[in-house]
Amino acid sequence: MSGRTLFALLVLLLLALFAWLNWGEITRPTPLSLGLTRVEAPLGLLLVIALGVVSLLYLIFTIGLETAALLEVKRYARELLHYKKLAEDAEQSRYTELRRYLEAELARLAEAEREEIRALEARVEELLEKHGNTLAAYIGELEDQILRLMKPEKGEGAG
Repeated sequence: MSGRTLFALLVLLLLALFAWLNWGEITRPTPLSLGLTRVEAPLGLLLVIALGVVSLLYLIFTIGLETAALLEVKRYARELLHYKKLAEDAEQSRYTELRRYLEAELARLAEAEREEIRALEARVEELLEKHGNTLAAYIGELEDQILRLMKPEKGEGAG
């Protein structure tokens, strides 16, 4: 309960105590003017009833405000949950999109790596063949030189 409500209840309790202590005076009839006519009625009782009606209206008004506030809070909570779910869905879609992007990027990099490996393998084969041919040429040249060196020796031994 708020401080205002507690204060209003305290005032009502004090007024009820005052009315109970002075009930005899409150119920004593007095002449009252209603504008066009005069009547004999207890003024205190009419004021206590008016106070009770105003208090009852205040209570109904307060309950109405509290109910409206609670309904508004409930509506805000429902809206907040809805927006939270939308944010989570958006976050999830961003994660999915990021995953797809990373997978595509990794696939592209893997393909580029395979192409690079193929190019390196082709270059290594080319270099090996080139060096093999060079080596074969050197061996052939050496063989020719050895054969040339050996031919005069064969001729010397035959003659």
